[in-house]
Amino acid sequence: MKRLSRMALSSVGSKYIMALTGLGLMMFVLAHMSGNLLIYGGRDALNAYAHGLTEHPFLLWTARGGLLAVFLTHLFFALRTWQENQSARPIPYAHEATIQANWASRHMLLTGVVILLFVIYHLLHFTFGVVDADHFKRPLPDDPKQLDVAGMVIAGFGNPIVAVSYIVAQIFLGLHLWHGGSSFLQHLGLNGRGYDAAVNRVGAAVALVVVVGNCSIPLAITMGWVY
Repeated sequence: MKRLSRMALSSVGSKYIMALTGLGLMMFVLAHMSGNLLIYGGRDALNAYAHGLTEHPFLLWTARGGLLAVFLTHLFFALRTWQENQSARPIPYAHEATIQANWASRHMLLTGVVILLFVIYHLLHFTFGVVDADHFKRPLPDDPKQLDVAGMVIAGFGNPIVAVSYIVAQIFLGLHLWHGGSSFLQHLGLNGRGYDAAVNRVGAAVALVVVVGNCSIPLAITMGWVY
């Protein structure tokens, strides 16, 4: 057990765990977005999807607990890696050599903090109903046993401030995925085998899909294209 702990807390082990948890979170983001995009199929499509998730509350909350554990693990090792990097170079260079490093790669901690704050707000909004209690867990008029999740989403994004805040958060998420999506694969040793170019493009491709997909929902609702 001590040996495993030392390996996990080593520099290489920390990056490996951060890569695995990062990939897991990235897959969740894509799956979550796919479910949310069902709103374009109409209210019934999104409500049926949401109802299917809540039919088994034990499995749902077990999955949420596992996702939270993965998220906290990723956060812990990300902060640990950042702290080690800061300790290795406590005094910044007079002229920082960041020609090849893009903005996203140099500000992973910043984008990560914004994502953390967004996740907390997102949970308070759509999971716990603190932000918009009036539209939280309202039943469908023609079926009181089912919740009008689509109505809650449409009402929430009907507020321009809420819509803009979500769009800004998705841009930061995209920046995080832009660098993280590729670096995760590199930490897992998938580069240097003749397909470096493809690995380096994964982050940008995932970021583009997530930003366009997630931002399209509040934009469509604000514009009145979804109601």
